[in-house]
Amino acid sequence: MRMVVIGGKGQVGSEVVLAARSSGLDVVSLDHDSIEVTSQASVERALSDIGPGDVVVNTAAFHQTDRCEDEPDRALSINAVGAYRVALEAQRRGAAVMYVSSDFVFDGGKREPYVESDAPHPINVYGMTKLAGEFLVSSANARAYIIRLSAVFGPAGSSGKGGNFVESMVAEARAGDAPKVVDDIVMAPTSARDAAALMIGLTRAQAPYGIYHLANAGQCSWFEFADTIFTLCGARTRPERVPAATMAGKAPRPPYSVLASERLGALGLMAHPWQDALRGYLSAKGYLKNRA
Repeated sequence: MRMVVIGGKGQVGSEVVLAARSSGLDVVSLDHDSIEVTSQASVERALSDIGPGDVVVNTAAFHQTDRCEDEPDRALSINAVGAYRVALEAQRRGAAVMYVSSDFVFDGGKREPYVESDAPHPINVYGMTKLAGEFLVSSANARAYIIRLSAVFGPAGSSGKGGNFVESMVAEARAGDAPKVVDDIVMAPTSARDAAALMIGLTRAQAPYGIYHLANAGQCSWFEFADTIFTLCGARTRPERVPAATMAGKAPRPPYSVLASERLGALGLMAHPWQDALRGYLSAKGYLKNRA
């Protein structure tokens, strides 16, 4: 089986490439210079060598949430129409597709972890276009995995966001600053490395196609996440709690977007707690100071 990873240098894609190679798969990594999902010709050319039994992992996305409000056409062209092109080309060649989606397909009204069978209801353009992408991918390719992630952090960082939240907080901690962090938005911090391992696990287990929530287990507010980072880094300062309303951007955010899975257990797969994932990340980066 060959695995083609679109966005292979990105925060999630780079970890999928590493996990796939570690598991012995033949991996092709495609960056933006190798494929443009908004171009049919580019998609056809980049995926010309795939065939039956192969898997195309599509991590390409326009995920700057506030910018999506200003550029809805661009968001739709990448997150939905582009994803459709990739899925359809994979279908034509007998390959499966794995589309990386988001917790932002939910509105946050449930107030308990969302599972795969919950009905989505996005409240911003980014979430709407990712949900449209889910529908289009599933309609284009019967061999489709829809992967929903939440608040991702990985060593490669997010190219569109200039790093990730963990790195931002580490920098604040090292500078002795006390950043303002919202305490009334709750999510499930997710290690790109852990998510990638589960994605490879799904393919190895020949899991049924469909939707999978691969966020790390547990939940916290952004403030709690930041405070844990400061503690593990041994910082003398602490972040400051603020309500989301004081830092609101253009796009409304779901106040609660924790993801949990009702499907992984039956496959012998398990999401690790976010605290363990964070500790592992900080340790690998040389940031971990508090080892208690």
